[in-house]
Amino acid sequence: MKGTINIKRQILLPILGASIFFTTASFQNDFFEIAKQIEIFTEMYKQLNMNYVDETNPADLMDNAIEGMLSELDPYTKYWTEQEVEKSIINRRGAYTGIGAVVSTRDDKVIIVEPWKDHPADVAGLKAGDEIIEIDGIKLADYKENAGDLLKGSADTEISIVYKRQGKEKSAKVKRQAVEVNAVPFYEMATPEIGYVVLSKFNEKASRETKAAIVALKEKGATKIILDLRGNPGGLLSEAVAVSNLFIEKDKLITSTKSVVEQYNKTYLTKRPAYDPDIPVAVLINGRSASASEIVSGSIQDYDRGVVIGARSFGKGLVQRPKPLSYGTQVKITISRYYTPSGRCIQALDYWNRDEDGNAVRTKKEDYNAFKTVNSGRTVYDGGGVQPDIELESAAYSPITTALLRDNAIFDYATEYYYNHQVTDMDSFRFTDTDFNDFVNWVEKKGFDFNTETESAFAKAFKTAEKEELDDDINSSYKAMQEAINNAKKKDMKDKKAEIMSLFN
Repeated sequence: MKGTINIKRQILLPILGASIFFTTASFQNDFFEIAKQIEIFTEMYKQLNMNYVDETNPADLMDNAIEGMLSELDPYTKYWTEQEVEKSIINRRGAYTGIGAVVSTRDDKVIIVEPWKDHPADVAGLKAGDEIIEIDGIKLADYKENAGDLLKGSADTEISIVYKRQGKEKSAKVKRQAVEVNAVPFYEMATPEIGYVVLSKFNEKASRETKAAIVALKEKGATKIILDLRGNPGGLLSEAVAVSNLFIEKDKLITSTKSVVEQYNKTYLTKRPAYDPDIPVAVLINGRSASASEIVSGSIQDYDRGVVIGARSFGKGLVQRPKPLSYGTQVKITISRYYTPSGRCIQALDYWNRDEDGNAVRTKKEDYNAFKTVNSGRTVYDGGGVQPDIELESAAYSPITTALLRDNAIFDYATEYYYNHQVTDMDSFRFTDTDFNDFVNWVEKKGFDFNTETESAFAKAFKTAEKEELDDDINSSYKAMQEAINNAKKKDMKDKKAEIMSLFN
């Protein structure tokens, strides 16, 4: 046998099949077919590993098989390793033990994006832009696992970190601590009468922290509330219901879920008297407000309880539930679709009806269905996501700004700028025209490889030409086109000057 059969993955499909068997009538109806396919797959997997001409990697084969199977469904149905299960628990509970910093992996480098104030990383002197190169003697360049896991551990344990800052190596001792991840990272009085609350995620503390923020703001004189859900990707459905319940009275339908599996057809009602059923509320949403954010904004809108402002939300109306597998792994399965109180389906993309390129189909505007709000009978529409009552000009960035953000040009220049200028008073700081011109030159000098969609399309076409041995004939034209695109990008940066400068101010 070529390689050792990975038992964990070998039994994934039978266990998954068994878990479905006990919960769905459809499985019972198709029992023979499913059992047959499991047997065929198991035998084929065994024969491949025993007889293939070269050494096989059973784990990789199974990973690819799982990925291929799930790719036929929606992108939210996923297989979770033990590490991914742990991350989901942290996201749900809003707490973990670590150094208290947002860390990102970029080009095989581990970069500190944001050390949280007064948390271990901040206390140890680590700053945004620092590249961690070694943890407790382990060089990250040689470490093939998730380097972020090395930063976690038991509370009050100390780790040694070697990091690089502006080309110079430094070291620090950091003591791990319990870190609370706030669902409400910010709230403040926007005016003497208006309280402003940012709700960034729906973890287990979302409703509790939102209520605490509103209580504090009312004590400061707030008679109106702005609830900012922009960029909130969602989270726990139960917390979405609880946040809605702060403004909507007891025993009101907040959302319903529908599925071919009978047990997942449910209604979710508010359980308590509303904290404040009368205070005027405005909910801010955008294209990155999803899932639980859409449950809250949809229910506020459907009961005419407040006004929804911004841009159409993301449109994630699929509900997932994790199912345990062996060895601490899980499969997160889409079990139902959810609907607002007026009956609107939130889901925007139809993953079960795809176009000729294999992309999920989005409902056309002319095919939107009209619904009536519960209290006033006002007309609202489905079509995916929540359409705001007051639609503001989209806050989406231009393609050139999106490319600069995606490829970290803004982050890297801001980091370099900070050390070159020693900014101390952020309240009075202003990014000037001179600074902007320096940024444009810096981007060109650094040769930042931020690709626009146009560039990507041309590059793809050129690779096709190489395969067809046409590249010699079009090489000079391609280079001229690339130069023209580079000039256009530089001009585009200057055309979007105000938008780019706003990211620094």
